Amino acid sequence: MGNFQDFGWLPLCAGASIAGLVLAFLAFRRRGVAAGLRVTAWALLPIAAYLTRALQTLWTIGATMVSFVTSLVFNPAVWAGVAVAGLSVVLFVVSGVLRGRTLSAGRKNKDTGDTPAPQPAARPGPAQQSGPAKTPAAGKPQQPAVSQKPAGKDDDFSDIEELLKRRGIS
Repeated sequence: MGNFQDFGWLPLCAGASIAGLVLAFLAFRRRGVAAGLRVTAWALLPIAAYLTRALQTLWTIGATMVSFVTSLVFNPAVWAGVAVAGLSVVLFVVSGVLRGRTLSAGRKNKDTGDTPAPQPAARPGPAQQSGPAKTPAAGKPQQPAVSQKPAGKDDDFSDIEELLKRRGIS
């Protein structure tokens, strides 16, 4: 790829602008003023880029991008770096999964020395009380929060039925 100075940019930009102006004239005649003005605007951009030296900046940006991409694609050291980065990501994910399993199994965390939080208690069965156990206060007898029913009559709505009966609704 040559340098920016190796090309005759003025004739190239002037030629592109002249060709665009010819197309703009045809657009004026066939499709109207709006289409002709739009093509004229596009036709003036090449000569404007040359006169403002923006063309040289665009050339430098394009050449830099092409050299970056070709050095990335054709360089085995870069691909080795990509493979090592991928391996690193996989190891981070695996260590996170293993660390989560270790903490949930109830073992101590070796990194910080913390113990995991206690697991919530299981839901009470049909023969257990559903409320928290209360200690009897000074001389007051303890009353069960929920009356216990035989195991055979336990169904999904037994708690709701009991609440309705206590409120006198059923």
